[in-house]
Amino acid sequence: MDLLNFFSFNLLPWQWVVWIAFGICVGLTKTGFTGMSAMVIPFVAIIFGARESTGLVLPILIFADILAVIYYHRHAEWKYILKLLPWTLVGFAVAIMVERFVPVRAFKYLMGGSILAGLIVMIWNQYLRKNQEPPSSRIFSALFGIAGGFSTVVGNVAGPIMAVYLLSMKLPKNSYVGTTAWFFLLVNVLKIPIMVFIWQTLTLEVFLFDLTQIPSVIAGAALGIFLIKKIPESLYRKTIIVLTFICTIMLFI
Repeated sequence: MDLLNFFSFNLLPWQWVVWIAFGICVGLTKTGFTGMSAMVIPFVAIIFGARESTGLVLPILIFADILAVIYYHRHAEWKYILKLLPWTLVGFAVAIMVERFVPVRAFKYLMGGSILAGLIVMIWNQYLRKNQEPPSSRIFSALFGIAGGFSTVVGNVAGPIMAVYLLSMKLPKNSYVGTTAWFFLLVNVLKIPIMVFIWQTLTLEVFLFDLTQIPSVIAGAALGIFLIKKIPESLYRKTIIVLTFICTIMLFI
């Protein structure tokens, strides 16, 4: 569907519901409930088009990232960000080179299978084997960094991948949120040139339409901050695992 048709705000009621729900879910995602936005992104892609939606949602994600960084910036674990970021840029390059040759369905299956495998290994090590040592291999960080960079460029679905990685590091909930917030703020800002100059899916008109999401994102972020304070560490970790699993299953739909 042509994006330009939506700048007159003639969305159907159900499309407005999806659009507002997406903003709320982005706010929730960025303030600790990783994967909430991934549940709605497929519907946004249906309304606006798969490729077009990658540029459409980017300013919204960055705005939510900024809100999360403002609140959780002190809790970031920079050693994990610095481990991932160089490999994430490699994932960017891979995505730019192969995006035109990899079918979207094949990409989703590949990402979904990888995330499920990571979840199974993490749950096995931490809950069944009671392994108390987080993975320290550089290869482990490299694989997740490349997968995260590739998936965030192609489909804005790096959240579940990063969730598996950071959960494997056994970060406390505030450190988890702070680290995720800073990482994705940097990554999403670095994506701007790709969306503007290479794919040309982020334009001034798109940006202006994204401004309609400000109230929804703020509401979702406020709700996420409130809930994070109320949820115990153990329950929060299990919640993120369940959300990640649900988002991963949706990649196969």
